[in-house]
Amino acid sequence: MSSVLTPLPVLLPLLGAAGTLLVGRHPRTQRTVSILVLTAVLGVSLALLLLADSEGPTAVAVGGWPVPLGIVLVVDRLSALMLVVASTVALGVLVFAVGQGSADGSEATPLSIFHPTFLVLIAGVSNAFLAGDLFNLYVGFEILLMASYVLLTLGGSAPRVRAGITYVVVSLLSSLIFLAAIGLIYAATGTVTMAQLAGRLAELPEGTQVLLQSMLLIAFCIKAAVFPLSAWLPDSYPTAPAPVTAVFAGLLTKVGVYAIIRTQTLLFPAGALDDVLMWAALATMVIGILGAVAQTDIRRILSFTLVSHIGYMLFGIALGTAGGLAGAIFYVAHHIAIQTTLFLVAGLVERTGGSTAMDRLGGLAQRSPFLAVLFFVPAMNLAGIPPLSGFIGKLGLLQAGVAEGSGQALALVAGGVVTSLLTLLAVARVWTRAFWRPATQEPSADTAAAAAIDAAPAPREPVPVGDGGAGAGERQTAWLAAWRRHEDVATAGTAVRATRAGAVRALRPLPGVMVGVTAVMVAVTVSLTVVAGPLYGLTQRAAEDLVERTPYVESVFTDPVPAEDGE
Repeated sequence: MSSVLTPLPVLLPLLGAAGTLLVGRHPRTQRTVSILVLTAVLGVSLALLLLADSEGPTAVAVGGWPVPLGIVLVVDRLSALMLVVASTVALGVLVFAVGQGSADGSEATPLSIFHPTFLVLIAGVSNAFLAGDLFNLYVGFEILLMASYVLLTLGGSAPRVRAGITYVVVSLLSSLIFLAAIGLIYAATGTVTMAQLAGRLAELPEGTQVLLQSMLLIAFCIKAAVFPLSAWLPDSYPTAPAPVTAVFAGLLTKVGVYAIIRTQTLLFPAGALDDVLMWAALATMVIGILGAVAQTDIRRILSFTLVSHIGYMLFGIALGTAGGLAGAIFYVAHHIAIQTTLFLVAGLVERTGGSTAMDRLGGLAQRSPFLAVLFFVPAMNLAGIPPLSGFIGKLGLLQAGVAEGSGQALALVAGGVVTSLLTLLAVARVWTRAFWRPATQEPSADTAAAAAIDAAPAPREPVPVGDGGAGAGERQTAWLAAWRRHEDVATAGTAVRATRAGAVRALRPLPGVMVGVTAVMVAVTVSLTVVAGPLYGLTQRAAEDLVERTPYVESVFTDPVPAEDGE
């Protein structure tokens, strides 16, 4: 059964993309097809996870070609779990986007482009998770990046195009490095199939291994936004539409993290660059969260926390132990759901308040209590407040670091604790300034202008007409002109305050579909806490398979079932 289901997470979105293109003039049909396709992908992914956990890894030779020549798709516990989480958030984001389009009547971005592009993006993500060889992994990255270029610049506004240019240049650079690494690996070993590379790379000279590992790590660290290769992310993601930003933040960097996990454990288990990864993880955590604390825009704060928390995942990978990998896998699953949800909430905040800049917001908790709850729950989860899943994931990583016991590991433990506290500070600032603070305390350019107008002194009293002084008439005329100007300025100040107060009081109503989907995503993040025990057990079994390597390799070499032959 698993051999039949394995290609479907890639095949179904591609077929759905073709179908939505054919019905591009019928938006309602497009939306229906897209939702049905992603629902089917979620169902298939759940089935693959159950089969992988009960039966072990499964390899499928696409087209029936022999393993060294053809494309091999491999499903193990890690890839199946990533498929489930990715398809869950993708479905939620798509329904959110549909609700947003229906509420707006006519979107600023063409639906006929959005739906097929979104499905192609999910096909690329699924292909990357299932890829059994490096070149197919590269193809998966290119598919999702091609789609992301389109999604990032939907609407054609100057900020989006400018951010898209940066994103494209950085992505092309990482892809070139990745492709060069694949060429060198093939020249050195004669294969790009990861199961074969697991044995052949170990036979190469140590210097060659380090070079190849370094090139792959650089390419994947750019895609995963690991410091110092992360500067592109905070400027690229916040400019996109809310659904696009949400799926980018939740999924795209995690595909890079997945590639690091897969290649580090399967191809380079000796851990020659583990020390470098540890320092990179520490710098990513600390510098990223310091950037978040310094921001005043909610989306940019979330973008910097996204960078920062990649460091936790890299921490577990760098430890190289089953405990560290289990914590990293759990944290990847947790963070995909949390980060997607928070960016959806940021989209609702922007829609109802007109901005995500905290100095233009205030009193949201009083005026929209449900929106405040939707932000508060995942924000506390991101900060790692017990007993939420963020706390469980961080605790597992910190315990693995303490168990490892080296000076670097303990430094990372300390850095992880500091990062968690600063994350709490960053989200608390958002809560206090955008949600809890009364709207009347809101500083803004308009209210500052009104205050300056109020502080302007009135003209001095006029000279009495009968004082008989020289030039009294001229002074009287000048005073009357000054008083009229003062009255005009005061009237303008009153208008500014009235306009501003009306803007504060008038919140845009939130569409029920968008709020409902976000509430469901919040419930999903809470459910990670409810099922944390079984989920952590699954990640531990996945980590043990990664450390052992044998189950993955054997699934590829024991005559993988051709996809066309079914069982």
